[in-house]
Amino acid sequence: MTQAIALGRRGLGRTAPNPSVGAILVSPEGYAVGRGWTDVGGRPHAEVHALARAGEAARGATLYVTLEPCSHHGRTPPCAHAVIAAGVARVVSAVGDPDSRVSGRGLAQLMEAGLAVTFGVGAVEARRLTIGHITRVTLGRPHVALKLAVSADGKVGSADRRPVAITGEETRARVHLMRAEADAIMVGIGTVLSDDPALTCRLPGMEDRSPIRIVMDSTLRTPLESCLVRTASETPTWIIGGVDAPDDAERALRAAGAEVMRVPLENGRPSVSETLHLLGARGVTRLMVEGGPTLAAALLNADLVDAAAIATAPTALGLDAVPAVEGLGLDQALSRFALVARTQLGADDWAEYERG
Repeated sequence: MTQAIALGRRGLGRTAPNPSVGAILVSPEGYAVGRGWTDVGGRPHAEVHALARAGEAARGATLYVTLEPCSHHGRTPPCAHAVIAAGVARVVSAVGDPDSRVSGRGLAQLMEAGLAVTFGVGAVEARRLTIGHITRVTLGRPHVALKLAVSADGKVGSADRRPVAITGEETRARVHLMRAEADAIMVGIGTVLSDDPALTCRLPGMEDRSPIRIVMDSTLRTPLESCLVRTASETPTWIIGGVDAPDDAERALRAAGAEVMRVPLENGRPSVSETLHLLGARGVTRLMVEGGPTLAAALLNADLVDAAAIATAPTALGLDAVPAVEGLGLDQALSRFALVARTQLGADDWAEYERG
């Protein structure tokens, strides 16, 4: 199951709106005879790939799969049927699929066909792998992971609000991997105006894994000459504006290749709740949020952050520097979260949190 989970990670950021699943077929003698993971765009499913690679060796084998095999007809036939037809003897499934079209039916069909079924092996890690799908199906919005790179005193920018390099190369590489595994990445308009970010994945060999770029921009101030708009034809860029934002600004952004969506305003800014449900409806399952302090505070105050990755550098920026979360101390912002992993990346401390 650990290997199946590792296979499933290969598809993260590339299979939405479907989950990224990993599957391994093991012969009665203990040999892996077929491996698979969900393909780009969500199909074919992992089980189909594993069965195809195993061929006749699937007969009598055990299938280890990170998510309950689907049981409904969509754009492809049900995986549960394919598993049964291939003569698989046993299925070990880590977590159930909350999709109402599946939700226990896949496992029930396998048992009705006489297959032995074991459920719950590796459930904690498999749930982390499929949490975007689970969140979208159960809550109607993507799973939200907040990333903050902060100084030793919890700041993210200099006192004059100019961008400043805080963390080192090892941390930046980890952040780019997070981007590669996300369906979309979100920033506020302040970050665009001050930093002009690219928000792409620039790891060698993974440049094609850049997520959709999303800007929260109530009045559609995103400059046409910004990196995000100039490259919108290469990497999708979505601008979330308010319902009363200028129509001429929307037309100009659309003409430049960006997609513009509108949501109601809350406190003068696009509603984060409405935005997340809009993204869920568009098929986004895993959303990474990179900045800035205002957007981070809005999501945290609305209790819409599910996980956080905090990279802390050893140097301080000073009392007047920009705080990581507007109106909240970092400890207060993380008070609802539990630390699940910590490591050292060069001189930086990298800590991962999940909502407790």
